[in-house]
Amino acid sequence: MDKGAVLQECEKLGVLFVNLQFTDLAGSVKAVTIPFSKLAEVIDNGIWFDGSSIEGFTRIAESDMYLVPDLKTFCVLPWSVVENAATTARIICDIHMPDGRPFAGDPRYILKKQLERAQGMDFIFNTGPELEFFLLDRLDGELTVLPHDRAGYFDLTNDKAAEVRKKMTSALCDLNIDVEALHHEVANGQHEIDFRYAEALTTADNATTLKYAVKTIAIQNGLTATFMPKPFGMINGSGMHVHQSLFHGDENAFFNPTGKYKLSKIAMQFIAGQLAHAREFAAITNPLVNSYKRLLPGYEAPVYIAWGQINRSALIRIPSFTEGRDLSQRAELRSPDPSCNIYLAFALMLAAGLDGIERGMDPPDPIDENIYELSPDEVEHYNIERLPGSLIEALIEMENSALVRDVLGEHTFQIYLREKKAEWAEYTAFVSNWERERYTELY
Repeated sequence: MDKGAVLQECEKLGVLFVNLQFTDLAGSVKAVTIPFSKLAEVIDNGIWFDGSSIEGFTRIAESDMYLVPDLKTFCVLPWSVVENAATTARIICDIHMPDGRPFAGDPRYILKKQLERAQGMDFIFNTGPELEFFLLDRLDGELTVLPHDRAGYFDLTNDKAAEVRKKMTSALCDLNIDVEALHHEVANGQHEIDFRYAEALTTADNATTLKYAVKTIAIQNGLTATFMPKPFGMINGSGMHVHQSLFHGDENAFFNPTGKYKLSKIAMQFIAGQLAHAREFAAITNPLVNSYKRLLPGYEAPVYIAWGQINRSALIRIPSFTEGRDLSQRAELRSPDPSCNIYLAFALMLAAGLDGIERGMDPPDPIDENIYELSPDEVEHYNIERLPGSLIEALIEMENSALVRDVLGEHTFQIYLREKKAEWAEYTAFVSNWERERYTELY
């Protein structure tokens, strides 16, 4: 949409306020809200804000930054179009420095740079993430950390959560997100809403919007939605499996009718690059202490750095090919979780894959059996590496990675490491109930 179309749509719908949205380094949604009367001026000139107040942005001495609206992301928040509410629109913004340069630490800009790199190689990076989440009860307004229901995978229920999922989907459709399916996931209280794949920047914008919308609709219906990777022990955690492919124009560069699993040489090299760098970018795709409590054998989350067709224990899975659907041939990366900053995650995933193409890498032999059932000797025979087992292990891998440093830039790289090491240090100093219950009387 152009400026005139956006202003006209706002006037038609009675928009009173506009949220100028962006994300911080952790992927949290931030916004500056303006009255509609100021929108035309902001579209022309941007709006200044204090970047030093946002974690991971600039020092106080370099605080002035401004937001530049991306009008393609304009939409009206459907939950604001109700009686006695102030109708509010949303526009996602890019962050710029006072001299007009894009801010190097803007997660959206970091992804854009990698997409431009892919474009220079004549590729379009398409992604389709599957974001899982839990719904938790709120009793008398207080959060109860228990799953809202006792249902399982694809269960058809008539409870409150089933209706809330539909309300969430309706809101996403109103936000111009093309929802393809919604269903109950494996664990009690766990759900998934899938939307159509698209070019990675659009997908990242949509995924960020989905998380915000899901949380908002849940609260309006007396529930709490969480994208925490592992809110409960001994049951499946929430992942964000990402389906990926490269396109040359309208042609799927991953497809080869005579290749193994119908994959092209480009696809094989892309997969090889991601496998080679998987340990290095884990701190980005799995950014929390809690993330590594999901990456355990037996809960459908990948632990081993391997690939294969249908194999859900491998890091990269190749979905079964359907004749006549050349455009859908893809590789599914199964390690990311929905707590990540999706702009940074996509940037690293793409960079790793492009590195595999540029260096002509070959992936190891695929493994199409359940790796969890292999003996230690068999794992060693196949020379299968594991993903990091903790946040600090992932941070050590990241700190030694030239790829991650190059993609994030020195500013973002150092701040991210600093903040995540502080999170780990705080975690290691915390004494849990598990420790007290296990050790107090025994020792």
